Amino acid sequence: MSVLSYRRVTLAGSVVGAVLVALDGTVLTVARPALQHDLDASLAQAQWTSTGYLIAVASLLVFAGRLGDRYGHRRLFALGMLGFAATSAGIGCAPDIGWVIALRVVQGVSGALLQPATLGMLRAAYPPDRLGMPIALRTSAIGVSAAAGPLIGGVLTAHFGWRSVFFLGVLPAVVIALLVLRAREPEPSAAPGAAVGLDPGGVLLLGTSLACLVTALVTLPDAGWSAGTVLALGGAIVAGAALVRHERRTPSPLLPPPVVASPVVVAALGILLAASAALFGTLFVASYFLQDVLGLDALDTALCMLPAALCMVLAAPLSAVLLRRLGARTTTGAGMVLMALGAFAFGRLDAAATVLAVGACAFAMGTGFGTVMVTATEVLVRRAAAADAGVTGGLQQTAMNVGPALGVALSTTLLASDRDFTGALGPTLTVLALVACAGAVAARGLPRAPRKTVGHPPLERAER
Repeated sequence: MSVLSYRRVTLAGSVVGAVLVALDGTVLTVARPALQHDLDASLAQAQWTSTGYLIAVASLLVFAGRLGDRYGHRRLFALGMLGFAATSAGIGCAPDIGWVIALRVVQGVSGALLQPATLGMLRAAYPPDRLGMPIALRTSAIGVSAAAGPLIGGVLTAHFGWRSVFFLGVLPAVVIALLVLRAREPEPSAAPGAAVGLDPGGVLLLGTSLACLVTALVTLPDAGWSAGTVLALGGAIVAGAALVRHERRTPSPLLPPPVVASPVVVAALGILLAASAALFGTLFVASYFLQDVLGLDALDTALCMLPAALCMVLAAPLSAVLLRRLGARTTTGAGMVLMALGAFAFGRLDAAATVLAVGACAFAMGTGFGTVMVTATEVLVRRAAAADAGVTGGLQQTAMNVGPALGVALSTTLLASDRDFTGALGPTLTVLALVACAGAVAARGLPRAPRKTVGHPPLERAER
């Protein structure tokens, strides 16, 4: 197989894998009420179809990335995709809610296997200076899923029932898994991960910390600061502290020092966490504002916020071009400032707000988020050594999974502090704008644009 063909197959696998995972979450949101009614489930049981998945995937992403570093990202990707397909088909045939929840947890494990591999495969297939556009295409595809998911889920649920949404991705997942497995590198590199350790202690501590953290964030909106929420948060802190102590002493840590000790990597992860928290926290508040204050129904609410997803699609490839010209620091900082302006402006809306004003806020949020997704992710993947690409991808995906839960939990807590929703709207979104501003400050830790040399052609051209 030629280099070009191998890269195309790799990019297709990365895009399809990311799309299926994103689509699965959005279509389930629409199908959940029908699932709950058909299986005679309680609201709490229906919510656990998402909570169980999120806990499983968030707690295993970094470990799955390390497995990819050791055994090969294509193998882990194929295993994850086939597992995702099998569990999707199983959920579509599930007899009761207990089976659905259990299979969703297993599906979360499969999602954890494939998500870091979608970035690890790109890192292995493309030169570091050409990663921007493949990552941009992957980000655009995720935006398309976010925009089309609710519509696809609604149509399938209305005409074929909720089970049909789980069969949607079975065939594409199997096909792309087999296609990626058949692809062979034109110039195979050395055996992947020959000296990479798995660090069982680190895996256990990190997984426990993340599982407790996600549990606390997910239960906080409904249960508040209950004993269970406080206990879960305390468990996350204790396990996290033990993880730091363990990683400093073990000879083969799960989190490689060159990765976690890099100021650039830490800044990029913080930016992704802040961006996803600000976006999803704002969308959470916006949905209540549009329906409870402006009186829109669910469909009109989705249409009003559609510019956010569409702008994310359009901004991603443009940001890849800006990244090459302006550098990660400037491009990412501008994206975070745009997100902050969008969240702050949304907090200034009232009952007289027009569709145009809402659309402008959504435009700013989507454009900023699409830009940040590409630039911060490119910095992470590009700086990762080939032997640590999976772990780095796992950290990126962890930030993108924890961020939304953090944003919603923060929004819920702030809104609950005032009985008047309209009175709490402005302060809540101001705080989310400040979260985005914190990401803009963190962008100062990213690299500048490379200086242009006068009179000397680029190395790549010179070699030709």
